[in-house]
Amino acid sequence: MARRAERRRRRAEKARAGEAQPAAADGARKVAPPVRATRTQRLIPFVLLGAGLYAFHNSFYGPFIFDDRYSILVNPTIRRLWPPWTALSPPSTVACPVAGRPIVNLSLAVNYALGGLDVRGYHAFNLAIHLLSALLLFGVVRRTLLSSSLRGRYGDQAPWLAMAVALLWTVHPLQTESVTYVIQRTELLVGLFFLLTLYCAIRGVDSVRPHAWYAAAVVACALGAGSKEVMVAAPLLVLLYDRVFLSRSLRDAFRRRGGLYAGLAASWLILFGLLLASPRPRAVAFGSQGLRAWDYAATECSVILHYLQLALWPHPLVVDYDDWPIATTPATVLLPAAAMLSLLGAAIWGLRRRPPLGFLGAWFFLILAPTSSFLPVPTEIAAERRMYLPLAATCVLAIMGGEAALRHLLLRERPHDTLRRYLGVGLLVATVAVLAQVTVRRNEDYRSAFAIWNDAVSKRPNNVRARLNLGDYFFRQGQIAEAREQLAAAVRLAPGSADAQYALALTLEKDGAAEDAIGHYSEALRLRPSHVSAHVNLGIVLQKQGKLGEAMAHYSEALRVDPNHAGAHYDLATALSSLGRTDEALAQYDEAVRLDAKFAQAEWAKEFEALRRGKGR
Repeated sequence: MARRAERRRRRAEKARAGEAQPAAADGARKVAPPVRATRTQRLIPFVLLGAGLYAFHNSFYGPFIFDDRYSILVNPTIRRLWPPWTALSPPSTVACPVAGRPIVNLSLAVNYALGGLDVRGYHAFNLAIHLLSALLLFGVVRRTLLSSSLRGRYGDQAPWLAMAVALLWTVHPLQTESVTYVIQRTELLVGLFFLLTLYCAIRGVDSVRPHAWYAAAVVACALGAGSKEVMVAAPLLVLLYDRVFLSRSLRDAFRRRGGLYAGLAASWLILFGLLLASPRPRAVAFGSQGLRAWDYAATECSVILHYLQLALWPHPLVVDYDDWPIATTPATVLLPAAAMLSLLGAAIWGLRRRPPLGFLGAWFFLILAPTSSFLPVPTEIAAERRMYLPLAATCVLAIMGGEAALRHLLLRERPHDTLRRYLGVGLLVATVAVLAQVTVRRNEDYRSAFAIWNDAVSKRPNNVRARLNLGDYFFRQGQIAEAREQLAAAVRLAPGSADAQYALALTLEKDGAAEDAIGHYSEALRLRPSHVSAHVNLGIVLQKQGKLGEAMAHYSEALRVDPNHAGAHYDLATALSSLGRTDEALAQYDEAVRLDAKFAQAEWAKEFEALRRGKGR
C-alpha cells in the first residue's frame, strides 16, 4: 500500500510539473507529453476490445437486409479487386448507399475477395472498424485530458476517464445500427477516419517528427472524404480543437500549422468532386420531393432531441423512421425549436466562457449538420446511425459530469478519495454492463429480415417502409396471406406510394386476384408512369387474359424507359410469338439473351421459335 501511495505521489508531482511549464515564447501553449502508462494502464486497450467483442459477439450471423442488396448482393463493382479503379467506381444510382463513396465500395470488394457473400466476414470487418475507432477515441480523450490546459485537474485520472468514455461509446446500444447493419459501414469508416484525423493532428503537436503525423492526418481526412459526406466537418473541428486546447488564438494555430489545415481543407475538393459525379445531390436538395428546407430544419429539432433521449435512455431503437412526421404547425415546431436553440446557445456560450465544454457542443452539432439542418434528406428524416460520432460528445459529458459530481458534490473531503474511486468504478461497471447487455439483445433483432422489420412495425405501426419490407419477406417465404395483410396496410397508410401499390399488386397477382392486381398496377403507373416493373407485370397479367395489344403496349413502354431490361424483351417476344410475328419475336429473344447471357428461358424460347419458323417454311 505504501509503495502504491508513493507511486501516486510521484505521478501527481509529474502532473503538476507539466502544468507548471511556462508558455512558449511565441505565445502558444506548451503541450506536455502524456505520462508513460503504468502496467495496469497498458491493459486498458484490452478492456475496450473485450467489452466491444462481448457487446457485439452475436452480430455475426444477421443476414444482408434492405440497402445491403444494392450495395453488396447486386453490386458488380465489388466482384474484383483488380484493377482497383473498378472497386473505386461504385454504382451511380440514388438507391445505392455506396454511390459517391469509393472507399466504402473498396472495403466491400476486399470483403468479397476474402469470403464472397459470406455475411460473417462483413460483420467481422464492421466490428474491427468499430473497435479501432474505440481505441482512437480513447487516445484522443486521454491526450486531451493530459494536455497542459487540463492536466492539472485530471492528472492520474486521465487514462481511466478516457477509458470510461471509450467504454460507454463502444458498447452503447445506439451504435448497433452502424455496426450490425452491414452497409452502415459508411458511418463506421467515416468515424474511423474522422477520429484518426484528429488523433494524428494531436500527436503531431508534441512529436519530434510532426510533419509525418500531419501528413497522416491529411491522408486520413482524404480517405474519410471518400467514405461519407459528413467528413466535411473534420477540418473545422480539428482547427477548433487546436484553438481550444493547443493554441492561444486562431491566428497562432494557422501560423504554426498552416500546412496541416491547407491539406485538410483540400479534402473538400475531393468531396465536391465526388458529389458532382454521384446522384446524391439529386436526393439531397432544397425543396426535394416537396420538402422545404425550413420544414426539414424544424423537423430535425425534434429528431435531434430524440437522438439525445436515445443516448440517455436507448429505447425504443428502430431501424427505420420512414413515418417521422414533418413539423409544420406551431405546436410541433416551437417547443423543439426553443430547446434546440437553447442547446446551440449553450454551445456557443461554452466556446466563449468554457471552451472545452463548448467544443463538445460544436462536435455534436457540426457532425450532425450535414444531415440534420437545412439540407433535406427526404428519404430518411431520422436515422440512429447518424449519432455514431456525435455520441462521443455525450459520453464525454456524462463521464466528466459524473467525475465532477463525485469530486465536488458527494465527497468533498480528501480522506474519501478511495471511497469516491470505488463508487465511480462501481457506477461505471454497472452502466457498461447494462448497456452492453441491451446491445446484445438489440443485435438479436438483426438475426433475420423478419425479426428486424417485425420489430420496426411493432414499434412504429405507421411506418410504410417497414411494412413494405415485412410484406416482401412474407412474399418471398410464400406466406401470401401475411404479405397481403402488411401490404394492404401500407397502401392504407400511403395510398400515394407507387411502391406500396406495386407491391400489393404483385401479391394479389400471386394470390390469383388478377382484377384487383390490375387495379393496383394501374394506380402505381398513374403515380409513377416510369415504373418499369409495374409496366412489365401489368403486361404479363393482361397477356394471360388474352389482351395482347394492351400487354405489348406496356412492354414497349417499359423498354422505352429501360432499353436494357432483358425481362421486358422476353415478355414482348412471347406476345409477338402468340400473334405469329416470328421474326420480330426472334429479334426480341436475341436481345434478351444478349443482355443476360444466363437467361436460359429466353434461350430455349428462341430455339423453339426458330424451329417453329423452320417448320412453317
